Amino acid sequence: MTGSSTADIALRIGRTAAMALLAGTVGGAAVLAGEAVLASNRRYAHPDPDLALRCTVGPSGAPPLRLVLLGDSSALGVGVNRVGDTVGGQLARLLAEGAGRPGAGRREVRLSSVGVVGSRSTDLATQVARALLGERPDVAMILIGANDATGLRRPAESAVHLGAAVRQLRAAHVEVVVGTCPDLGAVRAIAQPLRQVAGWLGRRTADAHAEAARQAGARVVDLGAVTGPVFRADAGTLCYDGFHPSADGYRVWAHALLSATAEAAAVTSRN
Repeated sequence: MTGSSTADIALRIGRTAAMALLAGTVGGAAVLAGEAVLASNRRYAHPDPDLALRCTVGPSGAPPLRLVLLGDSSALGVGVNRVGDTVGGQLARLLAEGAGRPGAGRREVRLSSVGVVGSRSTDLATQVARALLGERPDVAMILIGANDATGLRRPAESAVHLGAAVRQLRAAHVEVVVGTCPDLGAVRAIAQPLRQVAGWLGRRTADAHAEAARQAGARVVDLGAVTGPVFRADAGTLCYDGFHPSADGYRVWAHALLSATAEAAAVTSRN
């Protein structure tokens, strides 16, 4: 569910877990290290160069909703090859149809993304600057955390960078929705028990990010808690690499993010 260095992720997690077990169980450490090597040799999805995540959905006429996505490969839709299948594309369609808020009418949604594959929270400052160039967005959605977790960044440290990004957007009068680290314990590209370690790392990052984002003024959706059970139960929510979401997986995310995004959009329409 992260970036271009996906093949290195399992190796990093495996080394850390193996070192933790080495003092007590050499056999357990060897198993984790072996699983890491196997996972790193899998074929992973890459960004589609023809997938320009910039589109307009819905009827014209009323003031449009400008929605920009920031973050890692999730914000670019790695794993699918149609804009309409990405989390942003599916969310834009739902918002254009008036879903998420009873009585809401149809409206035009202008979707764009400044996300970068492999991004961590430390990269958000640059993305925020790009998002604020030109016409100001109404709602910014940040999907971040998986690379922080798999890169073994301290959750509290990465949360500081996320909070700073949210505050910068809020200072520019942009409503912010943050989708925290998804459930890394649901990925099929990593075998157990290494997958369990990945899930634990992701959970720690998600908790720290959620607190920092709320304090900075963002609406927060805990993707791991809300959608993790679905991803664990249904292998079809992941694309062929067993790591990045499929169209169905992005649909699950879009519906999870819909309510918070619709609330943020309603605020902008009143201002």
